Amino acid sequence: MVLSDTIKERRAQLKISQIDLAEMAGVSLATVKDIERGKGNPCLQTVEKILAVLGMVVVYQLRQTI
Repeated sequence: MVLSDTIKERRAQLKISQIDLAEMAGVSLATVKDIERGKGNPCLQTVEKILAVLGMVVVYQLRQTI
């Protein structure tokens, strides 16, 4: 699943508006909208702030190679 879809879906599950998510995460509304549209290029810190509000975390793992 794409990050933009994951964020949008989780926000909907929690019934949080885009503006509320932006305020709680300390980012701009435009940033949230851009991320959910798959536009923009947010830094990892911004994504982590948004995910924290949504009760999610970033997980790093090694890629599997063939």
